[in-house]
This record gives sequence, structure tokens and C-alpha cells, in this order.
Amino acid sequence: MSTSDVTSDADGLLAEQLLRLTRRLHRIQRRQMEPIGITPAQSRLLRTVSNHYQHHDESPRMADLARRLDVVPRAVTTLVDGLEASGRVRRVPDPTNRRVIRIELTDTGRTTLGSLRSARRDAAEEILAPLTVAQREVLGGLMSTLVDGMPERGC
Repeated sequence: MSTSDVTSDADGLLAEQLLRLTRRLHRIQRRQMEPIGITPAQSRLLRTVSNHYQHHDESPRMADLARRLDVVPRAVTTLVDGLEASGRVRRVPDPTNRRVIRIELTDTGRTTLGSLRSARRDAAEEILAPLTVAQREVLGGLMSTLVDGMPERGC
């Protein structure tokens, strides 16, 4: 067996482990989100609305959200409809162009984001529990290297 075959097998195993870990993290996060009454997709949209405002000093348009989430605009409409019905976001007209609708977080949406942050921390703690502090630091550095090397997409 050549060195490239061994490397390829190791990379394949590592990719499988990452996929299994990601699935486990998603299951734990879903379980943590259930009491909050929000789906993972809605959670992602709330975070995206919040992040957009922090970087652009204005609420995002539906098209901004679709582009950032890498989904079709219709998917954003469905997510916004659900979040608006639960009082977490609201549609507001753009002050300079009345044809444009922007999406704003409500106080309930901001409270929900705080609950989601806690749920994500709890999920991360559950996943990372077997690791020491030093191992977590090493893993964090490795993950940063991987994430920083990826093209920017999503949230």
C-alpha cells in the first residue's frame, strides 16, 4: 500500500468522523432547541438577521437573507412567515425605498437569540465533555484553520 493510499484512507476516516460528529451535534442542538420552539433553519435565519444588522447598520432585505443563507428567496419567505407569526421578527418598509421590505428582530426575537446561544453552549459542552481544556484549545485551533480555509458561505 502506497503512502498516498494510507493518507487517502486516513482522510476518508477523518471525514467520516467529522460527519458523525456533525450529525451528533445537530441532534443535540435540535433537542436543546425544542423547548425554545424554533427549528434549526429558523435559528439560522435569526442569527443571520442579527449579524447583518451588526455589520451593515440596517436590517436585511429578504434578498440579503437568501444570498447569505444560500437558499432560494421562497425559502426565506417561509422562514420569515413562521418567525413573524411567533413574534420574533417583523417586516418593515425601507425608509428610502417603499418597495423594499426589511426584516427586523423584535424583543422576542432578541430574547430567543439569547436562549439559542445558551442552548448552543450546552450542546457544545455535551459534545466536548470528553476533552481536556488543552485538547479543546488544540481542536479550536485546528477548526479555525479549516474554517478560515473555506470559501465564505452561509452563517
